[in-house]
Amino acid sequence: MSFLRRFLALALLLPALARADTFVFTAIPDEDESRLQQRFGKVADYLSDRLGVEVQYIPVKSYAAAITAFRNNQVQLAWFGGLSGVQARRLVPGSEALAQGYEDQFFKTYFIAHASAGVEPADQLSDSLRGKTFTFGSKGSTSGRLMPEFHLREQFGEAPQKIFSRVGFSGDHSRTIAQVQSGAYQIGAVNYSVWESELAQGKIDPDKVRVIWTTPSYPDYQWTIRGDVDGRFGDGFKERVRRAMLELNDPELLASFPRQRFVPASNSDYAPIEATAKAIGLLDD
Repeated sequence: MSFLRRFLALALLLPALARADTFVFTAIPDEDESRLQQRFGKVADYLSDRLGVEVQYIPVKSYAAAITAFRNNQVQLAWFGGLSGVQARRLVPGSEALAQGYEDQFFKTYFIAHASAGVEPADQLSDSLRGKTFTFGSKGSTSGRLMPEFHLREQFGEAPQKIFSRVGFSGDHSRTIAQVQSGAYQIGAVNYSVWESELAQGKIDPDKVRVIWTTPSYPDYQWTIRGDVDGRFGDGFKERVRRAMLELNDPELLASFPRQRFVPASNSDYAPIEATAKAIGLLDD
């Protein structure tokens, strides 16, 4: 092999070697992509400083893509919702929920309505929803699909397609708000945290769209890590990641989630989510 060919071969190999030593994570795309890139780019910098390794955030286009990347070891850590975390951990034995936001221990979903729908805020879901158009968020979202569908079925004893005249999936919570506010759908189900954030930013017109019902609380978002990271990055690496998450105290970074702080999480915390997903047919026994 000529010197030039050997040089080119080595040049191609070096990036692969660098990637093998990089700790990679992703996050479910539950809101605007540019906002996610800004938030998780800062998380990557924080983790790199704390862990002493190169850390990279890679965006994905869907909840399913985040789970697939985790299953295929393209990422070793992910910021999942409750359902997507359960799905990922079922596919990767030994994976573990490390930490959740303080608020994620008692998460909730808002049902929102366009003013033209004529639906008043109430303490429970009412028959006034029947025949309206309705949008969930992503098909794999805990707050945007799993829990709202569970409560709809519990209240009406029917699938959403039987309750509403049309049912859609917006893809993320920001789009759910936008679609209901525009009147494209009359009713929607949205992550309360994204709603409160966009309301504070002036993106929501309360004359056009409002909250009509709030679900009981449930566990949701969490950081989940693959169980084989110690074999790749050294003994105790998983615990170092856990500690780094629990000790994250940068007010600006926490506010971007938004979370007060991160607290310990375990797989068992999400047993209610798994049970609910099985009950409505989103997971096999």
